[in-house]
Amino acid sequence: MTAIQSLERDGNSITHTAVARTAGVSTWLTYAEGVREHIRAAQARQNARPTTGHPHSPLSSAALRTDLELARQEVTTLREERDRLRTAMSHHLGQQLDAISGQNLTTRVEELTQHNHQLADQLQQATTENTALHARVTELEDDLAAARTSLRRMIREENLDL
Repeated sequence: MTAIQSLERDGNSITHTAVARTAGVSTWLTYAEGVREHIRAAQARQNARPTTGHPHSPLSSAALRTDLELARQEVTTLREERDRLRTAMSHHLGQQLDAISGQNLTTRVEELTQHNHQLADQLQQATTENTALHARVTELEDDLAAARTSLRRMIREENLDL
């Protein structure tokens, strides 16, 4: 509102761009609800006044061309700055993502390596148990065969005694 009052007091033309420049804000803010109405009211007041001549009038076409060229240079400078900042932001975000991804990948590789070692230990233990159980089964089969043979012999001897 101070920027609008300043423009009115100085007799400058009230536009969204002029208000934004005077206030040092972006023009999109001047179109926001609440601000826009004040600008329109100031424009209406300015248009209702009789034109007694602008304090800076008459501007020569050379002065207008100079102002236009300065505005174009400012726009070019702002675009270059915007592009530079956008590139820097992109680069910075990329570095952050790489750092986060790198840390996550390192952690994940360590987890998988640890899990792999656990599985290898379990496999070794299972193989050892399997070998021991096969030996026990073989031993028990031999004992069973011996018991059967002994039982047959006892049955034959018993049958012969009868």
